[in-house]
Amino acid sequence: MPLQTPTIAIEDAPEDTASSPVSRPKIGFVSLGCPKNLVDSEVMMGMLSQAGAELISRAEDADVIVVNTCSFIASAQQESVNTILEMARHKTDGRARKLIVAGCLVERFRDDIRKNIPEVDAVVGTGELEKILAAAGIAPALAKPSPFNILTSRPEGDAREAQGRFSRETWDGAIADLPNYLYDEATPRVLATPKYTAYIKIAEGCDHPCGFCIIPQLRGKFRSRRFESVIAEAERLARLGVREITLIGQDTTCYGEDFGLKDGLAVLLEKLTSVEDLRWIRFLYAYPNKITGRLLETIAAHEKICAYVDVPLQHASASVLKRMKRGGGADVFLRSIEKMRRTIPDVTLRTSFIVGFPGETESEFEELCEFVREAEFDWMGTFGYSDQEGAYAFALDEKLPTREIERRRKHLMQIQRRISKKKKKALVGRELDLLLEGVSEESDLLLEGRTPRHAPEIDGKVFVNDVPEGLQPLPGEFYRCQITEAHDYDLVAKII
Repeated sequence: MPLQTPTIAIEDAPEDTASSPVSRPKIGFVSLGCPKNLVDSEVMMGMLSQAGAELISRAEDADVIVVNTCSFIASAQQESVNTILEMARHKTDGRARKLIVAGCLVERFRDDIRKNIPEVDAVVGTGELEKILAAAGIAPALAKPSPFNILTSRPEGDAREAQGRFSRETWDGAIADLPNYLYDEATPRVLATPKYTAYIKIAEGCDHPCGFCIIPQLRGKFRSRRFESVIAEAERLARLGVREITLIGQDTTCYGEDFGLKDGLAVLLEKLTSVEDLRWIRFLYAYPNKITGRLLETIAAHEKICAYVDVPLQHASASVLKRMKRGGGADVFLRSIEKMRRTIPDVTLRTSFIVGFPGETESEFEELCEFVREAEFDWMGTFGYSDQEGAYAFALDEKLPTREIERRRKHLMQIQRRISKKKKKALVGRELDLLLEGVSEESDLLLEGRTPRHAPEIDGKVFVNDVPEGLQPLPGEFYRCQITEAHDYDLVAKII
């Protein structure tokens, strides 16, 4: 999700700046990757803005360029490297004086970046966001060197094997080598999203030992923000005009566990419904075995909480899931899905899968295909397995050829395309609430928006081609619409 234009959509620069207007450096951001990374960019922009920097939207006009990178899979790493090299040209050929690389790629390849891309002046890891000020040259450098280093392997122990989680005691023993930063309600932040919507990161890091993933090394052990801190930030954002908030974390369903809060996400969601000016509340992402009855009942009980659950299942074959160091299987997941649909009327379900995990047989892949046919998800993403050094699966044998992995990915998405088309067609004639986002990128003759069934950035679109005479629809406002056409993933609607 490149952020080439870091617009100050909600909060202007605080008045107590540390630099005079004459010396204000112009800083441009490019943010890659997931919403969690976007929040990190917003926090760094907030720190810089508060310290007197001017945030601008054109990299070629920047004195300082910051690239906040992603390192989740190989393609994301390549996109990050390509972007760094592209921005480096603005330093060699343009006015930029400094190039800063931040984010997950730094935690992974800190020394390689410095060695192989000499245009990079500074690196800022996920656990040291406050260092962006010194990196940009508008604050003194910290005296201590960073303690954060990518671990070559993760600590694993019997407690983790039994619980499906890393042992917190083992994590604590290695904490000096892991990022531990977590922003709070007092941290400066400049929203890069439209003024009516915002993400709130409620937790950071992860304790799950999934064999394909290196997130725990990149972002540290799971740690929740204080309950009061999340509420305070939501209230402040609502006062500033935000009407939709999306709670994010690597595993939001574990929220509060680290300080003994039972059903913490359900409690938090219920409290957020009392924030008067909020219209929609949703959360990403749900770990399969952490979706409790109370969480489902809370979603069902409150109109403000979007009836939308994103639960990345990763596979449906029990044998593959075991090799992935996850749990469950098709039968368990189908029972869970049935419970979700029974408890939450008209719930929208999203998931994602990994195909081509080492050793995945044709029959195991067919188990996954049959499960997708039976489950009929509203939205689904599919990723080809990507080898990640440092992850458990990196050392596994029986790696599948890239061409075969891609064949399986396309085949699974073909199955989902038919399901999606059928489900979208069933919506024709339905009336739904619509958050209008403005003129469509597809055509100036169309407007574009989202319903509660559409999470920001990741789901299909709703194109609006009919508006009542005399109505001047405004971005960020809510309208009632009727679905008039359906396509494979997108909808067409009229405002009524």
